[in-house]
Amino acid sequence: MNVAAALKILQCAAERREDPPYSILLVCGFTPLHAATFLAAHLQQRLTDCKVSVRTGLFGDAVGTLEAAAAQPAGLEAVAITLEWQDLDPRLGFRSTGGWGPSVAADIQSVVRTTLRRMAIAIEGLTERVRVVCSLPTLPLSPLFHTPGWQMAETELELEQELLDFAGRCAHRRGFFLVNRQRLAEESPAAQRFDFKSDLLTGLPYTVAHADRLAGALARLLLPPAPKKGLITDLDDTLWHGVVGEIGSEHVSWDLSSHHQLHGLYQKLLAAFSEEGVLLGIASKNDPQVARRALERPDLLLPVDRVFPMEIHWNAKSGSVERILRTWNIGADSVVFVDDSPMELAEVAAAHPGIECVRFPAGDAAAGYGLLTRLRDLCGKPRLAQEDAIRTGSIRREAAFQKAAQDEALGEVFLQQAEATISVDFSLSPNDPRTLELVNKTNQFNLNGVRHTEADWNGRLARPGAVLMAVSYRDKFGPLGKIAVMEGRQERDTLYVGTWVMSCRAFSRRIEHHCLKLLLERCGAEKIVFDFIPTPKNGPLREFLAGITGGSPEGCVAITRRQFAETCPGLYHHVEERQPGQPAWTGSQRG
Repeated sequence: MNVAAALKILQCAAERREDPPYSILLVCGFTPLHAATFLAAHLQQRLTDCKVSVRTGLFGDAVGTLEAAAAQPAGLEAVAITLEWQDLDPRLGFRSTGGWGPSVAADIQSVVRTTLRRMAIAIEGLTERVRVVCSLPTLPLSPLFHTPGWQMAETELELEQELLDFAGRCAHRRGFFLVNRQRLAEESPAAQRFDFKSDLLTGLPYTVAHADRLAGALARLLLPPAPKKGLITDLDDTLWHGVVGEIGSEHVSWDLSSHHQLHGLYQKLLAAFSEEGVLLGIASKNDPQVARRALERPDLLLPVDRVFPMEIHWNAKSGSVERILRTWNIGADSVVFVDDSPMELAEVAAAHPGIECVRFPAGDAAAGYGLLTRLRDLCGKPRLAQEDAIRTGSIRREAAFQKAAQDEALGEVFLQQAEATISVDFSLSPNDPRTLELVNKTNQFNLNGVRHTEADWNGRLARPGAVLMAVSYRDKFGPLGKIAVMEGRQERDTLYVGTWVMSCRAFSRRIEHHCLKLLLERCGAEKIVFDFIPTPKNGPLREFLAGITGGSPEGCVAITRRQFAETCPGLYHHVEERQPGQPAWTGSQRG
């Protein structure tokens, strides 16, 4: 992106939006100029429903700007910190006339340590609703050390250690994220970053290209893309080298000795994904018996029990992908499909618009490294939650549940014997990232499809009369983890619900009915008003509301306590409730 393009993006946004802006503070000690412009433009490209407002602090006082924000954070949604060495001590830059040389080295290190400590305290003082992203110094130190430039000086190592100690301390704060220096070096090579003339004349040390790429890196941390939920892989010349039906299960390979290590690394990456909650499936045109013998080899680096479902036959892969998506109950735009065949990739892409199709570059080591990093970018998550570890198992259990429910002649008896337990938490604490993650990634059982920034979500929880209910579930088939969230506010005997989502893994268990029952009883409300907006994907919730109201829901939908009681089916869940500020207690409720 160049400056003209960035300004055009911001101009178009200003002309068409009058909503409250997404307010961000850019903390830097240099003249912001292009840095602020590019940051606003990159963020504006990610936000379609509001205008971006970037404000800056005083020149040469990055730490003071940060401390002022911690003291008065009102109206602030995020902070982006672009640290450079001169922000920690002016003598580390080129605009200061302070001394260089061994006589000042110890004092510089002391000043840097003090400045970083002040910045860490200020970051920790910001409320957790404010997202903080930071880039560590990207420009060279001034030549103040006694060593030649090709030798790392001891003092320079000590300064780097102070910087890493600061980063490690701040990383423990929820909502703090660091720019990956290695990735930034790939996107913005060191030799193309520093504009010495601009630094001396204007106080902006960045080249235009570096200002753009650094702003893009900060914007990705501030408003990251949603990680992919699942990955579907081919087998032959993808998960392993060779065509198993031709050479046999014992001769396909994926190791160094056979020069096919890329396939082994791919297996290792998929195994890591499975631990992180990414769903894994197989779509392969193959003899199922032969392929399964290869999958059962003890030296396979991807445990086969972490892959579900497996579509191994001779039919079209687009159909296999369709059935896997249906089993997972997620959209194609949340899934990556990996295959070595361009024809298979094209066929799947045509049948499933939005799916991310990635070619496995068998025999191309350089492209193989790119594949591994691209898949990590697509599926990587800023933080891991407890539910991530059980996701694949819960999909298997959901399939077992649905099969058992279909096979059971008396569905009501099946639900009675499911040994189901609902755990509810009414705490308004914003410290659970899984709650907001569930709200922002759920599509089918979603009241209105509205997504929330962390700051916006925490602001909703701070409103007078705010109500929040988070629901976890388990039954004899196993735990599903946190699967539902309801958020709203209460005014007298009416509860206004603005957010209601439930994971597709929890369908067919009448959990949605019990959510309403628990909320009515908890709040003592006589009526619930839902801020319902139909979306292309929220048919399941629309059908649920229609089943209670008897009509097609549109706009605000009101349900009275009496209406719900008259339409509520039998509920057989055991209920565990955790009261805010109280230790967990267990009670039971039958309906």
